[in-house]
Amino acid sequence: MTLQRRIIMKTLLVFDFDHTLVDDNSDTWVIQCIPDQCLPDLVKNSYQKGRWTEYMGRVMSYIGDQDISPDTIRSVMETIPFTDGMIELLTFIVSNKNDIDCIIISDSNTVFIDWILQVAGVQAAVDQVFTNPATFDKRGYMEIECYHSHQCSQCPVNLCKRKVLVDFLAGQLKGGVDYQRTFYVGDGGNDLCPSNSLREGDVVFPRKGYTLERLLSRQSAQQGEGSSNPRVIGWTSGREILMELKACVPL
Repeated sequence: MTLQRRIIMKTLLVFDFDHTLVDDNSDTWVIQCIPDQCLPDLVKNSYQKGRWTEYMGRVMSYIGDQDISPDTIRSVMETIPFTDGMIELLTFIVSNKNDIDCIIISDSNTVFIDWILQVAGVQAAVDQVFTNPATFDKRGYMEIECYHSHQCSQCPVNLCKRKVLVDFLAGQLKGGVDYQRTFYVGDGGNDLCPSNSLREGDVVFPRKGYTLERLLSRQSAQQGEGSSNPRVIGWTSGREILMELKACVPL
């Protein structure tokens, strides 16, 4: 006789980080630790489309060349503001971990995200962070690696958020956890690919006035009515997402 494994059904929240959980770009916020808050043209002009992570490696190398310590960098990063209502939303998630899982999929890096979550006291809300690995070497220079390689033509070379999400869901299911619904919260162009992996009954939350909202609107117009897609709910504050979440979670 084969015993069936019990599957735990939960709600999953997936967050982008920059311009979603925090109200700015952590990769550009770090420039404030440079005395004149300006990069030289040699560094600024070295960016190649789709290769942001390599560019940020050069930015952090320049910051290291200026003898700026990791502690100084951290003190600057800890001042980045959270988006309105997001602390309230994350606090609710902490209080309802039996019913809610929460992950971050971001093109930032592990060091910045860890620092920012810790100083706000909300790291307990987040079960896993999928982002570019970063460490400080013996000189005190930050080194950033690409998260992974992939075959998706729509995404930057270092990160396909759809692949991360699909792999996470498959791994959770093997471990006995399934999700009756997934909420995806983002703002940027690289959030479209994972949004398109969501099922009917899931919800994608594009930040109003940002790229993801425009892309989803254009896509919806092209597909027309009758297509099976997740719901789309625009947001300006984390409290709007919290209202939707509370409607799904038994209190």
